[in-house]
Amino acid sequence: TPDQLLARLSVEQRVVVGEKHDNPYHHQIELWLVQQLPLRRSQGSVLMEMINPNQQAKVDQVKHWLQSNPTVRDSRVAELIDWQPGWKWSLYGDVIMAAMRAPYPLWSANLDRSEIMAFYQQPSFPQGTLSVRPVVQKALEETIRTSHGGNIEPQQLHAMLAIQQQRDRRMAERLLAAPTPALLIAGGYHASKSVGVPLHVQDLQPTALPTVLMLAEPGVQVDKQVADYL
Repeated sequence: TPDQLLARLSVEQRVVVGEKHDNPYHHQIELWLVQQLPLRRSQGSVLMEMINPNQQAKVDQVKHWLQSNPTVRDSRVAELIDWQPGWKWSLYGDVIMAAMRAPYPLWSANLDRSEIMAFYQQPSFPQGTLSVRPVVQKALEETIRTSHGGNIEPQQLHAMLAIQQQRDRRMAERLLAAPTPALLIAGGYHASKSVGVPLHVQDLQPTALPTVLMLAEPGVQVDKQVADYL
């Protein structure tokens, strides 16, 4: 039940929520988690794939200002934190505003555009044992290839794989550095225990393994290799 899920998640130090970015129901569940978990225990931090490092100072500044409960439109907050138009505010606004008005820190968990371009031009991979195994990279390559309709050059595929894995590594580093209990909201492939952030966490700090809640759509196969809760 929803109540049992909250009870389980509320005792975990690190929770990763995997979403399908354009599914409005997933954002409603995330809002529910962001509102309900702090009622069970104090929230240490929330991290989001949708916030870049170069937005962090603005997020911190505006968040501090919002603690005094000023009258301000949500759309104005989006402007002040330089919200990226690639993430639809109509989908993310409620979750962001709940986290922005809350007392705990809201952290970026992505790479900056400049970092992504650098990895695109000169692909390099994180150091690790579990996260960079051939079986993991092959699975990610297949996902990238499918998302491009099978039409992608080997060189571009290699670069995009490097970016995907460097993003996962950044999210893992941020999650490990964040005040606990920490909640990371990211895309489903980033959240996956079989290919994503949890493997990078294991490479960096094996004792700090996060709990994964996957928000999936009907018909999508999710097993215990991928997530702890569905």
